[in-house]
Amino acid sequence: MSVWDELTGQEPAIGVFRAAAAAAGDGASQQMTHSWLITGPPGSGRSNLAYAFATALIAGDPDGDEPTRIQVEVRSHPDLHVLATEGVIIKRDDVREIVKRSHYAPSVGRHRVIIVEDADRMTEQTSNFLLKELEEPPERTVWILCAPSEADLIPTIRSRVRTVRLQMPTVAEVAALLVRRDGVDEALAERSAREAQCHIGMAHRLATSEEARDRRAETLRLALGVRSAATAVATAARFLEIAGDDAKAITELRDAEERAHALHSLGLAPGQAVPAALRPQLKALEDDQKRRATRSLRDGIDRILVDLASLYRDVLLIQLDAEVDLVNREIAEPMRRAAASATPAQTLATLDAIQEARERIEGNVQPALALEAMLVSAIRPTVNERGAA
Repeated sequence: MSVWDELTGQEPAIGVFRAAAAAAGDGASQQMTHSWLITGPPGSGRSNLAYAFATALIAGDPDGDEPTRIQVEVRSHPDLHVLATEGVIIKRDDVREIVKRSHYAPSVGRHRVIIVEDADRMTEQTSNFLLKELEEPPERTVWILCAPSEADLIPTIRSRVRTVRLQMPTVAEVAALLVRRDGVDEALAERSAREAQCHIGMAHRLATSEEARDRRAETLRLALGVRSAATAVATAARFLEIAGDDAKAITELRDAEERAHALHSLGLAPGQAVPAALRPQLKALEDDQKRRATRSLRDGIDRILVDLASLYRDVLLIQLDAEVDLVNREIAEPMRRAAASATPAQTLATLDAIQEARERIEGNVQPALALEAMLVSAIRPTVNERGAA
């Protein structure tokens, strides 16, 4: 089994990375780029591709090997270091230790690989701190940065990395991956891929979690039912609850696994009291988990806004009689009623309001206020109310 088998829709990029791993495995590492940037839209598989490339490099085999793949998958390989964003930004202190480790020789693998997820969240100070490391890494160290686009990084970073741009996979490609990898029914896989708008991670959640599907369905139903400022405020409050439930579902299991792994690493049995000397280490883990929970909530709110954008995009297509596939075709009739209760210009205004809400929340505006303002633009009378007016 090749390490690339669980990737989809990125054959050109896979070809680039596989060739690089083959060259490095043949001992031609001096001919290989040691600083990479993977760009692509959210959900295109940036991180998955980075970890597949890391597996191939560490294993010294362009197709990887099973023991290395398993260790990389659980982030336990001694030659893999990951800088993931638990907070809103990546600070210089976050990378200081990982830069130090980048100068160590590989422990058991062919290369030492450092992956920086969400590199676009680095502060300028952090980016400048990394410049020298990216320009002249040790011979057997490879840096892999992931970001939505090159423009999200400062020019001096861009000039020191080799960029590989990903494309968004198609609905058919994502659905095929869900069927092949997760054993999902074909019809459910197609619907999940379509409703996730080809975001691989979200498609997986929709395909494997009935609760996630129910939360999404409730979100769209509530949005279509906004009839007044009062219902806009109530709906915004419910959206925050839904986002919180979604974030909790994502983080709870991961938090428990991390704590169990930490206790095991510290030599503690389940249920054993934690000695005072070890409590600071667990406290640091808990603080990281709290920061991640905050970001997970914001990500959950953003997912709601992306779903709403797909909803009003469909409404606009219906209003314009466009011959384009609908994302939410299972609720075509409610969307037709919504289309009849507004003009295309009003629907465009709502789409603009959704984008503005995303930008406001990213800029630290209170989510409740941003959602309320957005939903006020979505107020629609029923067809009968509109006719009476």
